[in-house]
Amino acid sequence: MTTSVLSPPGVAPVARRALFAGAVGNFVEWYEFGVYGYFAPVIATAFFAPVGAGIGTDAGAAALVATYATFALAFFFRPLGALLFGRLGDRAGRRPALLASLGLMTAATAGIGLLPGQATAGLTAPLLLIALRALQGLSAGGEFGGAVAVLTEFAPPGRRGRYGSWQSATVALGLLAGAATAAALAAVLPPAALYAWGWRIAFLLALPLGAAALCVRVRLPESPGFRPPPADPAPVPLGRPELWRAVLLGAGRIVGWSGAGYAFLVVLPSYLHGTLGTSYRGALLATVLANVGFAVVLVPAGVLSDRVGRRAVMLAGTGLVMVLAVPLFALLRDPGAPAVARGAALLCAGALVGLLAGPGPAMLAEMFPARTRCTALGLAYALANAVFAGGAGLVITYLARVTGRTDVPALYAVGACALSLPALWTLRADDHRGPLR
Repeated sequence: MTTSVLSPPGVAPVARRALFAGAVGNFVEWYEFGVYGYFAPVIATAFFAPVGAGIGTDAGAAALVATYATFALAFFFRPLGALLFGRLGDRAGRRPALLASLGLMTAATAGIGLLPGQATAGLTAPLLLIALRALQGLSAGGEFGGAVAVLTEFAPPGRRGRYGSWQSATVALGLLAGAATAAALAAVLPPAALYAWGWRIAFLLALPLGAAALCVRVRLPESPGFRPPPADPAPVPLGRPELWRAVLLGAGRIVGWSGAGYAFLVVLPSYLHGTLGTSYRGALLATVLANVGFAVVLVPAGVLSDRVGRRAVMLAGTGLVMVLAVPLFALLRDPGAPAVARGAALLCAGALVGLLAGPGPAMLAEMFPARTRCTALGLAYALANAVFAGGAGLVITYLARVTGRTDVPALYAVGACALSLPALWTLRADDHRGPLR
């Protein structure tokens, strides 16, 4: 039984409570995950660069590449997290999976804030960082499937796009909170203090934020889409070829969302700082603007997809990224462009990704039956992100360095969206109208 056919009195308050519980935990997860990307230049200096090497030097650039390699590593642990936590969500319940993923992310993020740097611990420091990033990747991989399952299974009829879009909205708000925290620390602290210890504050904030979100989630009722083992004792049939074909198709449909999203929203501060020479504070403020544009569009895009279909909205967003990405980045690179025009370009870049991410969660939830939903949609999301999001910083930084081109992020976003077009084209125009399976 799914929320698409739920109509008893009292469903709306329960649905709103589920929306809040799924959203607040997701917000905290993505705040915690995002601060690593925003502090990449600082982390490169603390854990990978030779003492005294600036981020603009060859040694500093190599350290930034190493930092993004660690960033990418966490994404390659996401599929494993999606499998482990997804199976927990499909077999034991959505709520236990969501509590476990959030607890792990909170502990790993706070652990990064406590790590000694390379100057103190030598080679042990980056190795411990890599281990904690792997745990973050496991957690983030498990979070998506459980959160989307809860949001869409509790959604009232005709509102799966709206409810599912809150998963993406809280990703945006979490990333925005991480960017705002990084920008605030960079504004308040002198550079020496920020690089020495100030960056740790953003990571240690994971403890109170995570504790508050766990308190909310522990009160969440179990999702009506979950089938407990006594009623459905068969193991999750993960070996079926048709299931894996659907997982790969789902991954293909969100490649553009993954690649463009990380190029525009997460990699941007290091790209502007390390490649275009923008001050670190200015780069963080630019990222805040891009994430504001992203956040503002997400829920309206989900609502629109409930009316006109996921296919129409996601195809429109994909086409717009392919047409506008290069001109928008040309405006950012133009030293004579007015500040207002650059700000508008950043807002627009984020909004374009929002057109893909708003309907995306509901679209994935509608692809899979209840007994495999957590695992399958989590795997689809994790696989796309492992390749096209996790590698974004590494690929963009490396290509910009070896080619000398300053429009690499735009070309990366265009390429990712071009790859997703054929898969998005297979969506049916009326997929949003039927009940969840």
